[in-house]
Order: sequence, then structure tokens, then C-alpha cells
Amino acid sequence: MTESDQRSGVTDDRSDRSDATGAERIVISYPAALSAAGRRQLEKQSFRSYLHKTHDEARASDVWEEFVGVGCGTTRDVSLRIERVDGGVEITEETTISYAPRDDGELEEE
Repeated sequence: MTESDQRSGVTDDRSDRSDATGAERIVISYPAALSAAGRRQLEKQSFRSYLHKTHDEARASDVWEEFVGVGCGTTRDVSLRIERVDGGVEITEETTISYAPRDDGELEEE
């Protein structure tokens, strides 16, 4: 909580939760069948920033449904699964995002 928040009486509702500390690192898996172009999109700083801004918390086994560019102006819905969280559950700007493929058959061509 900032000094300004203290003066104004604003409280941080996360202060009494034991899991409120920031995550140092989260490992996110993606379908192994995701194209090389899709994997490049995941690695871009802009996509990492998007995840930081759109997700406040991460817990192992959470699944985030996201759309990812897969080349030639095409996007695809992709299930990103949280495999591991080091530290607390809160995603902060300091949280490192790592990726790993998972072989679950998702995204295989029809």
C-alpha cells in the first residue's frame, strides 16, 4: 500500500492473504502442435505484456484461453495451461513467463 493510500484510507484487500505475494516465475504450457509462427508470437514481448495486463493471478492447472497469431494474418484459439508458479499467485510486472510445449493432441490438423 502506498503512503497516499494510507492517508486516504484505501486498504489493500490482498494484505491478509497468505498467497498474495508476487509470482517470481510462471511456466505456461502450449500445445506441441502449435505452429512455429504461433510459438514466435508467444515469445514476443507484446504477448508477454498482454498476459501481464490481462491476468492478475496464476495457479498451477489454471487454463487461459487466448488467441494467438499463427501466420498469414490468421489467429487461432489456444489453451495455455499454468504448469508451475514459483512464489505467490499475483502476476506483477516482475513476474517472468516461461513456456513449455505439452503433447496433448490439441491443435492437430483435421
